[in-house]
Amino acid sequence: MSTVRKNLERGRYEMEIGGAIAFVTFSNGPRALILHHAEVPAALRGKGAGARLAAGVLDAIRTEGQKVVPRCGFIADFIARTPAYQDLLA
Repeated sequence: MSTVRKNLERGRYEMEIGGAIAFVTFSNGPRALILHHAEVPAALRGKGAGARLAAGVLDAIRTEGQKVVPRCGFIADFIARTPAYQDLLA
C-alpha cells in the first residue's frame, strides 16, 4: 500500500502509485486545512487510485489532529460518500 507524505514546499499531500505521483493541494486556513485540488495521473484514473489518495490524505490529516474544508469537488464527494471521514469537516 502506498503511503501519503506531506510536502510542505509544494503545499500538497503526495502518494506514489504505480511509479507516478497523485496529490492533493492544500493551504492552512484559520481553523482547518483547505483542500483545493486532487490530481491523479491519467493512466491511473478509474482504478481506485483517487479513492486511495483521498483516504490516505484524510487519514494523515486525522493523525495530525486537523480538520478540513474541502474546496476540491472530488474530496468533498468522497467525504460525503464515506461516513468515517465526515467528522473531519470543519
